[in-house]
Amino acid sequence: MTEPTPFSSAPGEAHEPVPPHRETRTALLEADTRQPHSPMHVWMHRISVFLFVLVSAVAGVLLIILPWTPEWTDNYLLLSFPALRSVVSNGFFRGLCSGLGLLDIWIGFWEALHYHEHQ
Repeated sequence: MTEPTPFSSAPGEAHEPVPPHRETRTALLEADTRQPHSPMHVWMHRISVFLFVLVSAVAGVLLIILPWTPEWTDNYLLLSFPALRSVVSNGFFRGLCSGLGLLDIWIGFWEALHYHEHQ
């Protein structure tokens, strides 16, 4: 005769797996959050936040200034599309692009101000 496995059951008997206790899961989660990060992980996080802020600031400044310069409408890409050129030269569209630039700068600096290291 073979021993019953946790996945098999005798006729008429149902074996259900026992879920782990809530206290055990909570203790495991707390132990995972208290582990110190390696210095390499911390520096990679710092560099990624710095690059995000830098890219956001540069893209935001470009989106604020570039729509109001002559290069915005007088470029090689728009010369063959006059309908698109009229849309791009519209003041509303230029203001929309500048507003997106302000939003981009705000998101980048918000991320920099709310940066914290997990230790």
